Amino acid sequence: MDRAPGLSIRLKLTLSYAGFLMLAGAALLAAGYFSLSRGVHPGVIFMVRSHADLLRDFAPIAAIVMTFLLVFGLLGGWILAGRMLAPLTRITDATRVAATGSLSHRIQLDGRRDEFRELADAFDAMLARLEAHVAEQQRFAANASHELRTPLAITQTLLEVARNDLNGDNGELVDRLHAVNTRAIDLTEALLLLSRADQHAFTRERIDLSLLAEEATETLLPLAEERGITMETSGDITPTVGSHALLLQLTTNVVHNAIVHNRPEQGTVWVTTSVHPKSVALTVENTGEELTPQLVATLAEPFLRGTKRVRTDHPGVGVGLGLAIVKSITQAHDGTLTLTPRPAGGLRVTVQLPAAAPHTGR
Repeated sequence: MDRAPGLSIRLKLTLSYAGFLMLAGAALLAAGYFSLSRGVHPGVIFMVRSHADLLRDFAPIAAIVMTFLLVFGLLGGWILAGRMLAPLTRITDATRVAATGSLSHRIQLDGRRDEFRELADAFDAMLARLEAHVAEQQRFAANASHELRTPLAITQTLLEVARNDLNGDNGELVDRLHAVNTRAIDLTEALLLLSRADQHAFTRERIDLSLLAEEATETLLPLAEERGITMETSGDITPTVGSHALLLQLTTNVVHNAIVHNRPEQGTVWVTTSVHPKSVALTVENTGEELTPQLVATLAEPFLRGTKRVRTDHPGVGVGLGLAIVKSITQAHDGTLTLTPRPAGGLRVTVQLPAAAPHTGR
């Protein structure tokens, strides 16, 4: 937005300093003239002949004093204003650098904590968050492009095979195309869900997280039975505020992840809800192979499972966004996601959300 040119802050401060100094000097001179006009001077008692003589003698001295105060106020004010605004200049320069797209620059203002230091630290923290967010978005876009390109390339190859073999049986080919297309649809829906959670584009309502845990467990029970996995659900009523659809997706993803990444047989999944003074928690634990903290730290990254990228074209296996969606939905609801390896093997996933305010009755 273009604005009309005006005085700089430094010049305004300089004029303010000089003006205040001259005003104080004028007041002191006026007080001295009034004192002399009454024939009283600190430490000396004398009589003057007339007010005209006093004014004639006093005026040149007052003019010299006011001129000195004006020059001193302008020079001193300009220097003091420059020193005071130096931190603001560094912040402005850092803002211009960030505007060019370079988010790695930091102000790192020295000195004691004051208003400028707090502003600079807040700006540095904002730049750090922006840099991390941009890097995450770039990494996500690259991974999404790669994952979307894979089923499309497979589809193109299968179609070319069908075109070159017009007399062949295309039943198996159609089945494979259906599987690849299903994976592409699942990936697209997961990306849309992740984008929706990141943008906080949802309506909030009062929700019992324990009911969502029961619903997700019942929905995924056939999958657990098919894999020979036992599921145990327990906990308290856990009221929170958020999107029913997103929190149900969150719960379903966590339970589904615990079922799929479990022992081949005789595995167990524990789903627990708990209430804390200012929060509610959903905890899902599962048996499985031993995991290192370094491996667990990568599980919520988009398209990553441990240190290996998900590369499969079979529907139902997943698209590598399960826990990434859980993390995004949790952050959109002002919560925290904690992933912890279990000592006996497997993973503990804890989603902590702000507790809903208690109902107030009349």
